[in-house]
Amino acid sequence: MIRTICLVVITAAFLGIAGATRRHSVYSYSELQAAASTLQERLGHQADAKLLIVHADDLGMAHSVNAATIKAFESGLVNSGSIMVPCPWLPEIAAYAQSHPEADLGLHLTLTSEWRFYRWGPVLPKDRVTSLLDNGTYLYPTETEAAARIKATEVESEIRAQIDRARAFGIKPTHLDSHMGTLYQNKTLFEILLRVGRDNKLPVLLPKDLLAASELSALLTQKDIVIDRMITIGPSVPADGWSKFYSDAIKNLRPGVTELIVHIAYDDEEMRGATVDHPDWGAAWRQRDFEFLTSATFRSLLKENNIKLVTWREIGRAQYAER
Repeated sequence: MIRTICLVVITAAFLGIAGATRRHSVYSYSELQAAASTLQERLGHQADAKLLIVHADDLGMAHSVNAATIKAFESGLVNSGSIMVPCPWLPEIAAYAQSHPEADLGLHLTLTSEWRFYRWGPVLPKDRVTSLLDNGTYLYPTETEAAARIKATEVESEIRAQIDRARAFGIKPTHLDSHMGTLYQNKTLFEILLRVGRDNKLPVLLPKDLLAASELSALLTQKDIVIDRMITIGPSVPADGWSKFYSDAIKNLRPGVTELIVHIAYDDEEMRGATVDHPDWGAAWRQRDFEFLTSATFRSLLKENNIKLVTWREIGRAQYAER
């Protein structure tokens, strides 16, 4: 869950600068923004196309998350997702990735463990990444605690190890993002995220408003692609407002590339136990996401509003050429 950067609709601009001459130069945000109108065309669509990634976070966290998200993938309405490598149900979603190589699956780089009783630690041995640990046991429960305490060298080692483990399990990631937005919390962590993405030739989730309003934009280069906007439902939306929130978001979608971030699972005993005392992003929340995002209503909204689904794999090809 990219909570810190996703609680509200983030309005953004997708960047794609073609024919550039400053291959390794850092560009100002205004220079990058000026080239935003061409990305839809780079993805094979009209310049005024409304393109959408429907992205399910937290794969690998639990069987319930995996099973419901896979069912949502089968509907064709949820078309992307990202995997939490340190979590216990990684092998199950890795098996799915191997048997479905066309699936658009990235990595939800994980440096936090937020639930009360259901916790996880790093991929690397704990004695190699002691700064990542809350009381020497699990990852920190919040992104702010983690960002204030973790050492940059250990962060980079750990997220590279998560990528290596994913590949060892047969996953071929298409993109990178950050669980609870930890890697967007400061310039040092964000620089690590960008460097690891570039080294692995994987696009990174980059929302425009987060970058435009902070020092993070100074780290962008010519090849980095920034999405137009990011939408996710937040705790202020009541349960009976779920359908209206998503319906309004689709009806009001503007041209560009948008990522709709969702959190899918079944409201079952496993998920209720994992998320106990945490109704935000909890079991009932995720069941509501599943029900709307696999519904005939959602399918009709996409068709009626002429919205086309695209994937991070397509963005990666635009950013790094055919792979």
